[in-house]
Amino acid sequence: MSFSLFPKSPKFFDLFREQNRTIVQAATVLEKIVQEAGDCEERCQTVNMIEAEGDVITRKITHQLSTTFITPIDREDIHEINVSQEAILNYIQAISARIGVYGFARVRFPARRMVSNLRMMVTEIGAMLAKLGGKEEVELNVRRVKELKGECEMLLLSGLAEIYDVSAKDNCANILEIIKWNQVYDRIDKAVARSWGLAKTIEGIVLKNA
Repeated sequence: MSFSLFPKSPKFFDLFREQNRTIVQAATVLEKIVQEAGDCEERCQTVNMIEAEGDVITRKITHQLSTTFITPIDREDIHEINVSQEAILNYIQAISARIGVYGFARVRFPARRMVSNLRMMVTEIGAMLAKLGGKEEVELNVRRVKELKGECEMLLLSGLAEIYDVSAKDNCANILEIIKWNQVYDRIDKAVARSWGLAKTIEGIVLKNA
């Protein structure tokens, strides 16, 4: 018989994993969008639908928290996981929306790679959530998320350097392009940062309740 550190009910952990599955789904669709930016309208709509499903789960967790007297982990930890996952999904939706609206003929390599890393980060977080409540270590998962985050930081610098590498003769169209890419990179960076923060939160919960 397996041993659990926490009570079996209420089913916050199941809801967290369900919430994460929507994030992974959205990140996977976003990864396809950035690989084929010229034809992304239907995929952007798919991300929007997934984000709406995620909102429902977020509200379920909030309701469960407000009506539960004894929680399996600290209330503030439940709240932090919930709002962090909601934020990550919202950022993914924001990235896809901007790429769709801006109509890029192609997505630059640093952005494509950062999105791929983001998808791997949220997948690792899903593995961490699957371990939450048991005795399993999450150190290797945290290390992997940190490595992906570090690579994203280097890619961001490379991507920003690329878009600002313009000559004096460049016109307003090029400046608009810089503004558009700044917004895309900003949302990707925020999604990556929030994912790293969530990984650290989960690690802290596991250590606190060991």
